Amino acid sequence: MWGLVESGSITKIINKPKGMVIGDVQYSRNIFSSRWTNAEREAIGIYEVEFDNTNKKDEKWYINTNQSFAFAGGKITASYGSATAKAHADTLWTQQDSDDGLLPSDKSVGDVKVEGLKTKLIRTVKAQAAGILQDTDWYIVRKADASTAVPSAITNHRAAVRTKCAEMETAITNASDTPALETLYTYTTTDGVQSRPLGELPTLES
Repeated sequence: MWGLVESGSITKIINKPKGMVIGDVQYSRNIFSSRWTNAEREAIGIYEVEFDNTNKKDEKWYINTNQSFAFAGGKITASYGSATAKAHADTLWTQQDSDDGLLPSDKSVGDVKVEGLKTKLIRTVKAQAAGILQDTDWYIVRKADASTAVPSAITNHRAAVRTKCAEMETAITNASDTPALETLYTYTTTDGVQSRPLGELPTLES
């Protein structure tokens, strides 16, 4: 990405090489190739954009601003403003929404208007647990069909999955805000082993 600087101000952001007129001169797209040095491009006002991602945060948890571009010190910098944390709790339909005529006919005051991160994360955990349990459901079906006992290892495994799922749901529910949720999911490495505060659902192999 490049920018065109004229009279000390950025007048155009260029996302991909293309021919263009600068001043009264028509330049081909070759000005963006290795045939031109940065110094040669800068002499005609073309500067490569440098990216400052200091304020950029994980989009799973935050809403980043659009990039803004600034020219100073002989370079163009693209940077982000302060990111906004995504809502961790559900937003509900209010009486004010109803009074303003915004409440859908199939909704009531107090119903969920926009799901927060907690609701979405808990749904994902439940789905992951269900997927793990599905792998051993056939033992349960066989017992119902043929009265064949379910091995204790399988029974214990299924109980462990449900227990851990409940623990994870509680941890998510109890998180005070979005940064706390992010911390639950952030992996760290200790003695070569990666782990996260939320933990993992057990697998049969483990």
